Amino acid sequence: MEIEYSRQLRKISGYIDTIVKGFDVYDPRSWPLIQASLNQYADTLHHWANNTAGRIMTDIALRDEKTWLIYAKDLSYGVREQIRNSDVGAVYQQLLSDQVRLIKSLPLDAAQRVHDLSTRMLIEGGRSKELAGLIMASGQVSMSRANTIARTEISRAASAFVQSRAENLGSEGYTWRTSGDVDVRPSHKEMNGKFVYWNKPPTLDRMTGHAGCLPNCRCYPDPVIPLD
Repeated sequence: MEIEYSRQLRKISGYIDTIVKGFDVYDPRSWPLIQASLNQYADTLHHWANNTAGRIMTDIALRDEKTWLIYAKDLSYGVREQIRNSDVGAVYQQLLSDQVRLIKSLPLDAAQRVHDLSTRMLIEGGRSKELAGLIMASGQVSMSRANTIARTEISRAASAFVQSRAENLGSEGYTWRTSGDVDVRPSHKEMNGKFVYWNKPPTLDRMTGHAGCLPNCRCYPDPVIPLD
């Protein structure tokens, strides 16, 4: 799902690149027009973003339910039914809203970047050729961010659905698990195996969030479910 979401978001980056390169970036008079075009593009994205993100979030929710039911096959019928009937609607709607905002932020942030670059040149001075090169790179900058969004949000959504279903079963927290490879950040490695309350997300590297919910985090929550 991360690959699919990243592919969809890179479409936005491609359009941003097309918009920027459709203007003469070496002409300062074009810069406000680029900014306006990117803002207008963001306004057209709402329905596409809602449909695209909706398909992704629905798939993650269904995969999460299937995983829970696989692990719960040896539990009582009542617990399995409780898992099936868990209301994740509010979590789904919040995640969907977040994704629509993030998708629309790609062209909006690109527009703001063009504005900031042109304003900086006016204040600090500089050659328009150098600034034009930075503006031309707006598509690549947004593509990098698109990949980060896909990686982070797929993991965050999975963790959010796990939390919702776990709390419905009376879980108060989870055991933090890392991916166990050399790329795990030191602060996340220190969390491996520690118990975390759902209502008390830890702060790591000046960012607060549960396993899988921080930027580029590949950790995941292993919920602790009451035996009774």
